[in-house]
Amino acid sequence: MIDRAHLKIIRALDDNGTLTAAANALFLTQPALSHQMRYLEKKLGVSLWQREGRQLRLTQAGEALLQVARQVLPVLEQAEKTLQAYGEGKQGVLRIGVECHPCYEWLKGILADFLIALPDMDVDIVNKFQFSGLEGLLNHHVDVLVTPDKMKTKGIVHEPLFEYEVVLLLAESHVLATEKTITPEQLSNETLLTFPVPHERLDIFTQFLLPAAINPKTKAIESLDIMVQMVGLGRGVTVLPHWLAKDYAKKIPVSMVRLGKKGLLKTLFAAMRERDVDINYMKLFVSLGKA
Repeated sequence: MIDRAHLKIIRALDDNGTLTAAANALFLTQPALSHQMRYLEKKLGVSLWQREGRQLRLTQAGEALLQVARQVLPVLEQAEKTLQAYGEGKQGVLRIGVECHPCYEWLKGILADFLIALPDMDVDIVNKFQFSGLEGLLNHHVDVLVTPDKMKTKGIVHEPLFEYEVVLLLAESHVLATEKTITPEQLSNETLLTFPVPHERLDIFTQFLLPAAINPKTKAIESLDIMVQMVGLGRGVTVLPHWLAKDYAKKIPVSMVRLGKKGLLKTLFAAMRERDVDINYMKLFVSLGKA
């Protein structure tokens, strides 16, 4: 059987021309290289080279083997580099699950820095799950899940990225725009614009409205931009993370008001499989998320 060492020998002989130079290139002694050459010829049952003074000339069989070496060795060497990069967390595909619409907006802000830092990495964004983002993580459909919901699950680590406040967003002309805080009752007659997500997965319902037995009229909208435009036109109110609402307030005539006296506080997490926490590209993603 021809192995990689034999292919490297015949390539080195062709590249360097003499036995001494080839031995030096392979970090072998000349006797050791001569022994391997004789062993290979005996093993294959064919002469691979002929001496012409100090020079070595490949036979037809040697030329055929050299052609194989020229084709195979670069592929193997590139494969080794690729696998090493995978092992060092510098190459591959990071599949990122996004479980909330504002999370996707936040993700866009760090992706450029991530890809610049690791130019051989690629990313896939998954924001529609057949079941749930956590199941996608457990079933290896995604590698990291960006989520505001921490669910204790065996084998899953939730790394906190940053804390934020969910605020009410409403038109500057709205009668409630001058309020410092909003009570659940003040939203009872409002049209609440939400993303197309079940109410039991929306913090505004689970942590603010439903405990006070308030269930206002809702309208589901897929596009965040359209939702905020409608808020600015007085067609409803919505809730967003403060950092995102602040950005929109610079472009659209909307105001932000705190939900309750203490505010509605949340934490954004990067959920990962426990065994993946120390992978270099995962550590970089988390560090950029905390920056």
